[in-house]
Amino acid sequence: MPGITLPPFPDDIPTHPLLVVDFPLLKAGDIQQIDALWKAATELGFWYLKNHGADHEVDEMFKMGEETMGLPVNEKLKFEQGDDVQSFGYKAAGASATDEYGNPDNVEFINVAKDDALAYPSIVHRTYPSSVNACMDSTIRPFVRKSIEVNNTVLSVFEKKLGLPTGMLLDHHALRYPSGCEARVIKSPPFASDTAARQYVKEKVEVALGAHTDFGSLSFLHNRLGGLQVLPPGSDNWQYVRPLPGHALCNIGDALTLLSGGILRSNLHRVVPPPGAQAMYERWSLVFFTRPGNNVPLRMLKDASEMIKNAAERMTLEERHRFETNATAGEWLARRKKNRRIRNRIGPETWQESKGMEHKPQV
Repeated sequence: MPGITLPPFPDDIPTHPLLVVDFPLLKAGDIQQIDALWKAATELGFWYLKNHGADHEVDEMFKMGEETMGLPVNEKLKFEQGDDVQSFGYKAAGASATDEYGNPDNVEFINVAKDDALAYPSIVHRTYPSSVNACMDSTIRPFVRKSIEVNNTVLSVFEKKLGLPTGMLLDHHALRYPSGCEARVIKSPPFASDTAARQYVKEKVEVALGAHTDFGSLSFLHNRLGGLQVLPPGSDNWQYVRPLPGHALCNIGDALTLLSGGILRSNLHRVVPPPGAQAMYERWSLVFFTRPGNNVPLRMLKDASEMIKNAAERMTLEERHRFETNATAGEWLARRKKNRRIRNRIGPETWQESKGMEHKPQV
């Protein structure tokens, strides 16, 4: 990937526009940026973030990912995340289902736990390949810390806008709690041609390839190529999101939707082959997932916020039932991850058990 000139995202592909938030201004309390973030988070749940200050860390993480994916398969499989509740470690291509029919995914990735990165060389959750360990101090820990700074800034804005007590939402994500927070580098294979990629999407579109909402609170995503699609509320048409150089893509996950009583939107999205000439290149992505502490109950904070209380009172009985998960953040993550593993599949019901707060549950 380093040194390769990638083709641009095609100009003739329809895309869904996203609001742009300027991170330094947001951190400084700029009202326009706060309003833009709030609008994005409550309507689509996705936005661009510019001037986030993590470009160097992102580049180094991609290098680490490329070195790790280049290891022999048998070496990578020593660190496989497995079919139980463990999310951290290596995931081989084909290990997870993308739909209710059990069609396997085609991506491989490495997940590094926030807890392991910050505690290294101590081990909190698990061990990792040598290529990961070699970069833990120089690359992974700085990226994790920068991601936490960015996402905590966003959480603090949401905390105020929701009318929650100062520090409450941040405390749900405090570093002192073991959690499912992790950094992930993802590699997707290239296609022989744009025609082959479009045929692949056409064949899979009826089963909504990989359609999902994110498990946790916030995702801080970096793409080099297109492929990410969102399903706008009220629409049946998937739309590409154009990757912008120097801009991260950020989105809300299930945990914030649940805690906020649905005010913050966890929206359906999926990854398909990049459009046009981009389809013929490996697609690399990097994301940091911020998740609440494992023991944090995923329930509406309606006793601490008048806004959330009012949102709960407007819900139908069916809607309210969806928000009564009786689960902790750790249990929510474990259920969704475990039921996506191919070897755990029993039938379509396994896929259904892996779902989260999708606004179109039938997809």
